[in-house]
Amino acid sequence: MIPAIPVTEMVDFLVQLLKTPSPTGDTEAALAYVQASFAALPVTFMRPRKGGLVCTWDGDPALPRALTAHVDTLGAMVQRLKSDGRLLLTPIGNFDWHSIETEGCTVFTGDGRAYRGSILPLKASVHIYGPEARQLERVAENYEVRLDARVDSEEETWELGIRPGDFVAFDPRVEVNDGFIRSRHLDDKAGVACIYGALLALQRAGLAPRHRLEVLISGYEEVGHGAATGLAADTAELVAVDMAAAGDLQNSDEFSVGICAKDSGGPYHLGLRRHLETLATAHAIPFHTDIYPFYGSDGEVAWRAGADLKVALIGPGVDASHSYERTHADSLEATARLIAAYLLSE
Repeated sequence: MIPAIPVTEMVDFLVQLLKTPSPTGDTEAALAYVQASFAALPVTFMRPRKGGLVCTWDGDPALPRALTAHVDTLGAMVQRLKSDGRLLLTPIGNFDWHSIETEGCTVFTGDGRAYRGSILPLKASVHIYGPEARQLERVAENYEVRLDARVDSEEETWELGIRPGDFVAFDPRVEVNDGFIRSRHLDDKAGVACIYGALLALQRAGLAPRHRLEVLISGYEEVGHGAATGLAADTAELVAVDMAAAGDLQNSDEFSVGICAKDSGGPYHLGLRRHLETLATAHAIPFHTDIYPFYGSDGEVAWRAGADLKVALIGPGVDASHSYERTHADSLEATARLIAAYLLSE
């Protein structure tokens, strides 16, 4: 019997995590929030030297299991201070520039200051540039950050403490409406929330994972090497909890849990995938098995790093992935229920 998932608390956790900036490479605030939230669970913590967070729930070591999800998000860095005081960016992660056009952002300086700004194309105004504004190629060099500061030169921006290499976080713009959660960075903060909901449900029901469990919260997934380190050497199975990309030609939707059969890195472990499908069917958990041709996960990263374990990938359905994303609380609940069922299974 799967315990009831605390959906409201899971969504509240997710909203706060979404509001905590964490572009890849600058994830400490998000990791601290996750650790503080998980502290109510019967787990111990370890911080790998690389970064990230490992939470361990002791149990039978016969079949050590692991879950992984990531808190790092798409973002940018300052590449150069421009002569007019604006900023040229270099991207962190894979996104189309048009998807963040006119988005608000925050620039974090090395000395702890934060400045607000907007990400704009160089020819933003149709009143000034006419047809050229629409024809401008959407590439990195044609975008800039307009700072909310009185600066008109590189020197004045330098005086603010802004330097090349400073991190830039995109506004998440979180909204919760009738069960829908709209926000940037549901990839993969929604996955972290699902793990939190599942573990909280087990604890409150007086249950525990059948086998020793490690949860790796990684901070470099969006650049391709998040789970290359951090897993115990004896881990037998790893379930990556990441988004199930919903959209045209996909089976996934925003109201079920997605189980990935194959993505850009190839098929996942067939036996473990079938086990998860069987659990979902047995517990009447809505799910869709899907294939994601332009997608990769931390599970594959662990394999490429040489980990000898079974790997599967599941996650809540996310529409408009790597853009302004959306999911539904039903999908979070279905994913958390499947995680809980897996942890209680043989």
